[in-house]
Amino acid sequence: MGITTDIDGEYLRLRHDYCEAVVEAGGSPLLLPPVGDATQHAALIHGLLIPGGNDLDPAYYHEEVHQNVRPVSSVRSNFEISLLREILALNKPVLGICYGMQLLNVFFGGALYQDISTQLPVARNHKNGYHMVVITENRFLMQGTFSVNSTHHQAVRTLGNGLSSCARSDDQIIEAFCKVDYPFLVGVQWHPERIRKDTLSQDIFRCFINAANFRS
Repeated sequence: MGITTDIDGEYLRLRHDYCEAVVEAGGSPLLLPPVGDATQHAALIHGLLIPGGNDLDPAYYHEEVHQNVRPVSSVRSNFEISLLREILALNKPVLGICYGMQLLNVFFGGALYQDISTQLPVARNHKNGYHMVVITENRFLMQGTFSVNSTHHQAVRTLGNGLSSCARSDDQIIEAFCKVDYPFLVGVQWHPERIRKDTLSQDIFRCFINAANFRS
């Protein structure tokens, strides 16, 4: 399963939690640096995981940068967009986590709250701690009410084309979505790889790996 990496100065960066979660679900992680040909990368992997990071540059959804935004490298974002386009053409499964979910939303034409605390002040503090999410009926995720971690200051404002909300927090922030007309495309706003021993987290990664196995 391909996992894209971040750029940190002269180094590539990825928390090991993502790899461990994929392995524990029965997959083999392959780290994808933001270089080379996206078509070749897409052909090599059975599924794509776009992990967390800093913020997607608001230029991708035609807005000026808010003062609290810290954009990731455009090299990373441009590579992920190119890779995602190739993966979708091949109908391979996609999982986006935190920044990865936000990138998916913008890829499909959606927009983001650049900074929840200033643009949606009635919302809870999503930067740290835990809160409950309610997952409604959908094709991919377990239904029910679950406690999840929260380390983000951005969120989906308008959903991208073809995406359907399947989880919200009590302040109505969209916490997960799926693409209903695609074999497996899921975005989650929390970090299941960091709490990968709980039932919901295990189910997310298991479904992701199973979707890849089913296709292959």
